[in-house]
Amino acid sequence: MPASSDAAAQLKWLFRRMLSGVLVLFVVSILIFVATQALPSDPAQTILGRQATPELLANLREQLGLNRPLPVQYVSWLGGLLTGDLGVSIAAKQPVVSLIGARLLNSLALLIFSAAILIPLSIAVGVAMAVWRNRVVDRSLMLVFLSLMALPDFVIGTILLISLATLVFQIFPAVSLIPPGQSGFGHPYKLVLPVLTGVLITAPYLIRQMRAAMIEALESEYVVQARLRGINERRVVWRHALPNALVPMVQGSALMLSYLLGGVVVIEYIYNYPGLGGLLNDAVRFRDLPVLQAVTLIFATGVVIFNIVADLLTILLTPRLRTIEWSK
Repeated sequence: MPASSDAAAQLKWLFRRMLSGVLVLFVVSILIFVATQALPSDPAQTILGRQATPELLANLREQLGLNRPLPVQYVSWLGGLLTGDLGVSIAAKQPVVSLIGARLLNSLALLIFSAAILIPLSIAVGVAMAVWRNRVVDRSLMLVFLSLMALPDFVIGTILLISLATLVFQIFPAVSLIPPGQSGFGHPYKLVLPVLTGVLITAPYLIRQMRAAMIEALESEYVVQARLRGINERRVVWRHALPNALVPMVQGSALMLSYLLGGVVVIEYIYNYPGLGGLLNDAVRFRDLPVLQAVTLIFATGVVIFNIVADLLTILLTPRLRTIEWSK
């Protein structure tokens, strides 16, 4: 296939995937709006307090548009999303965009630093365990990873907090507060414990997946043929087996990053880290529907983006799949 046709096929495929992603987000936006509206709370009552008179409550509901039919409210909310207007926070009395800005950067810093450690570590350890499978090192690491998978997220974070910040070793700050106007990118030292928690939560799943994929690749026919030709074992592992074992790793990475994106709520709560997770927790506590809707939609957008990138990398790593997908 000529290079120009190949590039056109890639752009066509990417356009289709982005269009399907937009449709998914549209459906998710409806679900988010309906779910938040079904919560047993009254924003007007939350703002004015329990002592508010019925007249004041009725006036405020009219100002907020809460007395309009739900479809009309959704269309108005969706129109605001498309123009960058996410509404006004009920609790903070500020535009939701201004509340989300800095916290979004902090959550991105946590996610990017975690991914930069998680993915290379999972590949390296998974390959080593596959090469040394059924040996003492492999079995010992498998026991450790199964133990980590059995622990809830908050337990892992609490153990790290006690061990490395408070009672045992006071190495890292116990509270990961970022000064106002700054982001986590400028304070990597304060992100050590949150990032380490995120890595320990997700790495066991990716490592076990990488190990299984690598074992399957090492036992495949093409690897056996490469060994029979006398190719060096290290080259067999890294040049022949690893590229074919990366496809499950790519899909698993998208899944774990999606899980980590939603799991920042627990991590940020433990370390008092000012990210989207903490903002979501506050929104639920104060029944702040505009903030709750915006943050949830951001998480959903992140999941869609991770899956599109994972599908693209999967196609690039699989020539047969690339031919099928780009010929549609």
